[in-house]
Amino acid sequence: MTEGLVDGRCWWGASTPEYVAYHDEEWGRPVHDSRALYEKMCLEAFQSGLSWLTILRKRESFRAAFAGFEIERVAAFGEDDVARLMDDAGIVRNRAKIEAAIANARAALDLDLSELLWSFAPEPRPRPRAPADIPASTPESAAMAKEFKRRGFRFVGPTTAYALMQACGLVDDHIEGCLVRAGSAPS
Repeated sequence: MTEGLVDGRCWWGASTPEYVAYHDEEWGRPVHDSRALYEKMCLEAFQSGLSWLTILRKRESFRAAFAGFEIERVAAFGEDDVARLMDDAGIVRNRAKIEAAIANARAALDLDLSELLWSFAPEPRPRPRAPADIPASTPESAAMAKEFKRRGFRFVGPTTAYALMQACGLVDDHIEGCLVRAGSAPS
């Protein structure tokens, strides 16, 4: 068995049905739609300090609570919405993260989120050979985080920015030999 692969998948993507589906069908696939990028940004921020599995299991509740992650609708959220979200057991009830999701929607209103995010895509590189070869952050993710902060985004530091880059296909961190092919579903 290649280090970092389980059943032909990256080590983390084979342990639960939710992880298998996310790994095989979504993680690392190029995303260019601003609404989808905003959703992934929010979910990555909510994940900070928690298990990604927790976020995946609450994803539909997050979508319902945050108006399908429609940027314009979330940008219009006010204090009543914050109170509603703080009472919603279906999501992670963290006031700072909730307020960040709203602030990030407001920051995203006047820009092309896809163009901004993809402007930080690094040159393609070989897939990592082992989990230890995957960085937590990179110079590109640090630059992205700095630009996001400059534009008023919150909870998107270099590590969260790198996780966003992985999730949205800016980098391909599937382990070498993984059954998922760049930009395609597994066969």
